[in-house]
This record gives sequence, structure tokens and C-alpha cells, in this order.
Amino acid sequence: MILKHALILTLGSIVISFQPIFSQQITPAQKLVLNTGEDSLTAGTSSSRTVISGYGSAFYQRDMNEQMARATLERVVLFVGHQFNSRIAFFSEMELENAKVQPNAVDNGFAGEISMEQAYLKFSLNPRQYIVAGLFVPRIGILNENHLPVNFNGVERPMVEQLVIPATWRELGIGFYGRARRIPLNYTLAVVNGLNDATFSHGSGVVDGKAEGSGAYANNLAVTASLQYYWQNFRFQVSGYAGGTNGLNARKSDSLKLSHGTFSLPIYLGEADIMYSSNGFSAKAIGTIISFPNAADVNRAYANNVAKVMYGAYGELAYNLLEKSVKYKEQQLNVFGRYEMLDLNSSIPSNGIYDGKLKQQHIIAGFSYLPIPNIAIKADVRLLHTGAENPALVINPSPARVPYKVNNSLLNIGIGYSF
Repeated sequence: MILKHALILTLGSIVISFQPIFSQQITPAQKLVLNTGEDSLTAGTSSSRTVISGYGSAFYQRDMNEQMARATLERVVLFVGHQFNSRIAFFSEMELENAKVQPNAVDNGFAGEISMEQAYLKFSLNPRQYIVAGLFVPRIGILNENHLPVNFNGVERPMVEQLVIPATWRELGIGFYGRARRIPLNYTLAVVNGLNDATFSHGSGVVDGKAEGSGAYANNLAVTASLQYYWQNFRFQVSGYAGGTNGLNARKSDSLKLSHGTFSLPIYLGEADIMYSSNGFSAKAIGTIISFPNAADVNRAYANNVAKVMYGAYGELAYNLLEKSVKYKEQQLNVFGRYEMLDLNSSIPSNGIYDGKLKQQHIIAGFSYLPIPNIAIKADVRLLHTGAENPALVINPSPARVPYKVNNSLLNIGIGYSF
């Protein structure tokens, strides 16, 4: 999207304005919606000091191997923000997943949850720099900040940015955001609470180690940083995360024979991504890797079978079929294809058990129709190929269990909105 007089980058709930020395270039399906209530507040254009906004999505999915279809109201998110004065504002997002939360519910794999997705204060230092404090989403990857359903192709969020880089990864902390004075460069630096290695689980990467603002250990901390650069029709980004995973005190750590301290049992994540858009064509690619050198110590203490190294990458091409239409120029019909590869146990410690199912390839193809920028109607097919199942990890299988197949296909149909 090209803005002639200013560039507004939507960063989850953060917006930075640039002078027109360059133009924001992103995929049509990732067009950042600039007419929501949230964006008007961050851009300083809202006539109200308090703004209500939101987004949500629902989908139908059929698993061809299981011959089962399921449908769910995936998420409904409510945004509330308030501008206290010209320099201080509050932003919050509350999320309800899968429509309802009730004890002992049979969720069919779609457990309900209510959580805060963000809740932070923003302190503007000057037109180019600001500080955030509270629960916020760090700038890691493509999707983490720009996760509205109208911002990405496909019914499902990319697998790499769900399983390797956790989607909407938020933690408590303080962050510094800014842009260079003379070149189109954004930068961030943040300190947040660390992950909890005791809750790492086999097959989910670091996802289950997140605290998401709920009783987070703060004995261990993490640092995250990013650089984002624009050149012609391209956007380049690199970001990283490094932090301790053991938040226990010395006595408990010693009893488990684990090292302790602010950056004890560290985990490292790095990613690089690139995006391109011109004349209806768009492309994006990302690569990421996680290193957990002390995985063996954590496995010994908690028997959670975590890996030493995990990685993922994907590439996507898309084209807006309505790009040259005069009659439907305000609409988008994006056809796309994406290839993803990931391995959540690329390297395992001596006390780990290899799981071939965690080495995956995904091919996704489909379309996203946006009758207006705030509404998306989507459909796609995802072809999945994995390694073989490890019989050592199959414990007390049900007699009705369907034999594992390394190839599967899934049909997805969904809707999404933002306002």
C-alpha cells in the first residue's frame, strides 16, 4: 500500500509515521488496515479519547485421513484503548478462543480460553521514539505483530509462525521502539520475562513455555531486538531473542541439579524475513532457528523430551486477480501458494527421543477474497508430509486409533474481520 504523504506502519497496536522518502510495500493480503478504531487512536486521528475496536475469525476444517470435519469460532478479540494526553496512551486486547470456556468440556482439540493478548502503556518520547511497558507483542517474525486475519493469506496462520515462532507471542516487560532520522530503518529493543522450561512439552517447541502475563517467573529474563529496513518494493527484517528459561530460586534449582540466575539455561531464537510487493504480485519468505544448548538438563529434570535445535522456513507467492480491475478496484482476490518446512527436533540430546512426525513439510494453496479491506473470505487446501511415527512414543493407544499416515490433506474454509 502506497501512502503519498506519510507511511503508517501498523505494529499490532503500534503505529509509526514516516515521511515520504519511501513507500510501504507489503502483500495485498497483508495490507495493514488503517481505518480501524485502534489504528486511528495510534495514529492520533481519532476524535475520541477512548476507542473500541476488534477482530475475529471462524473456520471449517476437514481432515481427510481422519475423515472428520470440525468448525469453530477461532477467536474474537476486543481492543480498548485510551489516549490520556499527547504523550501517554493505553492499549489492550482481550481474546476469547473457541467461543466459550467451561470446566471439563470435551473440546475436540479446540479448548476455550480467555486471555489478555496485550495490555500496555505507550510513552511517546518524540515523533520518532517511544517506550512501551506492560504486556506486549515483541517484533519477531512477520506475523507476530501483524496477526489480524485480513493481514495474511490462508485460513490458518503459517505453521512456522505457530510452531517455531509462537503466534501472538506476548510477555511482560519494557520495550524501546524507534526509527532512524534519515533512512527508512525501524529498530526495537525490549526486556521481558523469560520462558519457563518446566512447562516445555514435546512437539510444541517453546509455545508452552510462555507465561503470557500470568504469574510469570521474573528471576529469569530475556532480551529481544529487531531491525526493519525498507528499500523500493522490499521490506527486510532480522530479529532475535535470548533469555534464561529457569526462573526457580537457588534452593529449588539445586535440588533439580539445574543452574540458576537471570540468564540460566538460555534459549536463543533468530529469524530473518523479506517481503516484496508490486503491481498485484507479492512474495515473502522467512527462516528461523531455535537453539537450546541445555536441553539435556531440562529433560533430566522434567522428562519433557525437548530438543536442542528447532528450525522452520517458508516462502509464499501471491497475486491479486483484481489488481487491474476498474470496477472492483477496491476489492482484492488474492490467489496464493506457500511452501513450509520445519523440524521441532532437528537435533536432540542424548536423553531425548526422536519423533519423525515433527519433521514436516506443508504445501498450501488457495485464495483470500476481501470485498472491503476489513473483511476476508478464505479457502485453501493444505498438503502435509511428515517423517514416520516413532513407536516408542505411542503409549497405550486406543483400539479405535487410526494408523498414522505420513501424508495428509486438509480442506479449510474461513472468514475473518477487523474494525
